[in-house]
Amino acid sequence: MSRRDEIADNLATVRSRIAGACSDVRRDPGEVRLVVVTKFFPVSDVRLLADLGVTDVGENRHQEAQAKVAECADLPLTWHFIGALQSNKAAAVASYSQVVEAVDRVKLVAPLARGARERATPLDCLLQVSLDPPQARGRAGADPEQLDELAAAVAEAGALRLRGLMAVAPLGEDPVAAFGRLGRIRQDFLTGHPAASWLSAGMSGDLEQAVRTGATHVRVGSAILGSRPRVK
Repeated sequence: MSRRDEIADNLATVRSRIAGACSDVRRDPGEVRLVVVTKFFPVSDVRLLADLGVTDVGENRHQEAQAKVAECADLPLTWHFIGALQSNKAAAVASYSQVVEAVDRVKLVAPLARGARERATPLDCLLQVSLDPPQARGRAGADPEQLDELAAAVAEAGALRLRGLMAVAPLGEDPVAAFGRLGRIRQDFLTGHPAASWLSAGMSGDLEQAVRTGATHVRVGSAILGSRPRVK
């Protein structure tokens, strides 16, 4: 089987999973955008994905992402930066990404806005909210109570557009319970920010639960591209 055929088969399977989860809750599969995570995979795979109809790709390492965006400038792709973001790299990331999904602290907002001012259109931002308990180690994301402050900073910065929320289900927890909490957090958030309706949640192992909760974007890597290469 060629690499193209392998990716095409995996894409079909993932799209079928999304459609099945949408059917469970009477959603239109067209409401869910598939973001294929290409970390450590070569540009040749990105080109195959584009040829197979993928429109959104995700990266979480600045240097790798920047290089891939440059090499794929001829492709009609939307680039999502989905990883933990350092404030000293935020301006650079904002200059080439169309979506930054991991805005988890106010300190990132000013450099993101500075980098986004070089763009023709505003930078779409998702606030990463933590679903981990407060005492968890390696915790990523803002506390739910911090979201309004963070949203206000994004709205006031200029060159940024608040789109919604992003979250990751904690390791070892039932994703149904984790995404149930996320659904309630999102409902509260939409009360004050009705236009920020995007919800990025769900990965290869738990995308169905995320879609049933209302995810508008799912971030899928291994289920489409296979096991991540042990490189870099």
